[in-house]
Amino acid sequence: MNSVPRSLPVSGLDDMSNESRMIATPWSRMLRGIGLGQYPIDYDPAIAGHLRDTFDQLAKKVSPSDGYTLFCREMTDFTLRVVEPGRDRAWIEPAVGPLLEAVRSVANPYYRAMAGSILLDAFAKLGLDLSLLVNDERDVPAEVLGMLDEIAPDAIPDENQGRHGEYERVSASASVFLALGQLGLQDRLVTAERNHVVEALNLLDRIPIPYFCGRAGGMLMSVIALIGHTEHIFDGERDYMREVLEYLTRADEVGNWPAFPNPMPKPWLKVYPLLTMLNAVAMCGRAEYLTQPIDALAEARDLMGQIPWTTRVHMAQYWVIALHNLGRLADELPDLDAFMKDVTAVLDIVDPGENFSPRGNAYPYIIELSMMTGRMDLIPDEALVRMADSFPDLDRTGEWTNAIDDNRANRAFPVSYVLNVLGEIGAAEQLMFTPRDRYEGRSAIAWMVENISEGAREEGDRISMLDHALVSYALRMRGADTEETELFKNFEFPFSK
Repeated sequence: MNSVPRSLPVSGLDDMSNESRMIATPWSRMLRGIGLGQYPIDYDPAIAGHLRDTFDQLAKKVSPSDGYTLFCREMTDFTLRVVEPGRDRAWIEPAVGPLLEAVRSVANPYYRAMAGSILLDAFAKLGLDLSLLVNDERDVPAEVLGMLDEIAPDAIPDENQGRHGEYERVSASASVFLALGQLGLQDRLVTAERNHVVEALNLLDRIPIPYFCGRAGGMLMSVIALIGHTEHIFDGERDYMREVLEYLTRADEVGNWPAFPNPMPKPWLKVYPLLTMLNAVAMCGRAEYLTQPIDALAEARDLMGQIPWTTRVHMAQYWVIALHNLGRLADELPDLDAFMKDVTAVLDIVDPGENFSPRGNAYPYIIELSMMTGRMDLIPDEALVRMADSFPDLDRTGEWTNAIDDNRANRAFPVSYVLNVLGEIGAAEQLMFTPRDRYEGRSAIAWMVENISEGAREEGDRISMLDHALVSYALRMRGADTEETELFKNFEFPFSK
């Protein structure tokens, strides 16, 4: 077997950018489309061709009404044209109008706001002139901000129907607020006429389940801290961080647990929102919330210890990054090497083709955390190959599988995670885009798209995860020496000073 080439963007936690410390996990990027384009690299014409080819194939498979995939295709092509060396810039201004129309064509209000956020964020990261978006003819940031008002509660048609409340609007608010901040327009969020920040925080009351409240609230508060509006979390009539943390302590009492096709341990359901909130505490710099209303670090430690390693690895990245951002990593995990050996040992006992989650996305979490902590020597080539070749196995039934259709319909979940992490470590060309025997002479990504149901009727909006992975890869190619935007560059993690 030929060795798998690797080109690592970081050598340890201290190398990570502020954006990657804040939006570290693939869940935020692949599912929510926030923080795309991390770990910038130089333009690669071969990869650019693969991304375009994949979207061409996707466009033939999805429904013509899937405006979101079509927008992501246009966004990817636009990005690749911007970053391609030697190309003139005269085409950019006339291309903005059609790109905006692609955003407006997205029928679902949540995904329309996400498309707008991705566009704004991309313009900031590509260093494009703000006048392309704000001029006498248009004010795109204002238009995208207004899209939040169109998002209705409980509109996600999945197994948790009725448990989400305003979850989508809170999540979209975090994305839109961040996008405006990336353009230096965060002052628009708090005006004499309207306080969008407080409005979003007030929506947390309308998420009827601690699990979703903590996950959405943690990212929202992290964004609010980043854009400099932390006072609205703590110093107004309410203390929203305390309220959410107290709500999480009542998870057993509330008893409204989220449903998943493959059930997850209750300690996992409790620690997930807690860890996202701990990262928000790190962003806000309020150490008192580590002990009020409970000793949050001790609670996280206890819950993590109750979760079997096969599912604990999904939370390991959240835990390590939160502890690092809090300046408490050495206290809580004094032997990081031993911890990472336990994490990577799961590669030998989990079959990534058993189900789409938690098995199918376990490997990407393990590999990405190994990359972040500078422990990629613990990841053998065989594990990378096993992961990349696992997608056809999701057509089979298994011990954890409730219905074979669940794995097929959700295949974009692990595929997006795998494409993302293999791109980060420089192995996507060989393992995702090159024809392989496992896929009968096709590439893994081409096989995946070919096996999408007609019109993507079975997959539905899950295809957006693959869309995000492709857009993110394109945005990464803005140049290896590209600095963070001013918003991230000027932020200091309070506990790291």
